Amino acid sequence: MVALRPLQALRLWQQVCLAEVRDDMPDLTERQMAILLTVYLDPPPHTVRGLAEKLKVTKPVITRALDTMGAMKLLARHRDERDRRNVLIRRTVEGALFVERIGDVVVANAAELPL
Repeated sequence: MVALRPLQALRLWQQVCLAEVRDDMPDLTERQMAILLTVYLDPPPHTVRGLAEKLKVTKPVITRALDTMGAMKLLARHRDERDRRNVLIRRTVEGALFVERIGDVVVANAAELPL
């Protein structure tokens, strides 16, 4: 476990946000980032309904976020063949690379935190 003081944690968050903006990467809202990281870090399957429950938002909120991230090719959706009412969220190669790069940015900036 890494122990950070509140100011260090905020500085790390700031530095990661700045790196994302400076690197001309797609701008994601906090909600979109939460969805993306949930899909990539938590085991599948992921559904619109399940993500809505986890984030405590409505299904249309998730759908709008997925529309945006789908256009960026960070996530993809398809109907569950076993239960056509469910929409499953799939990872993409582009999304996996994006998440991996974010992880690298966090690690690099954490290494530069003042003690």
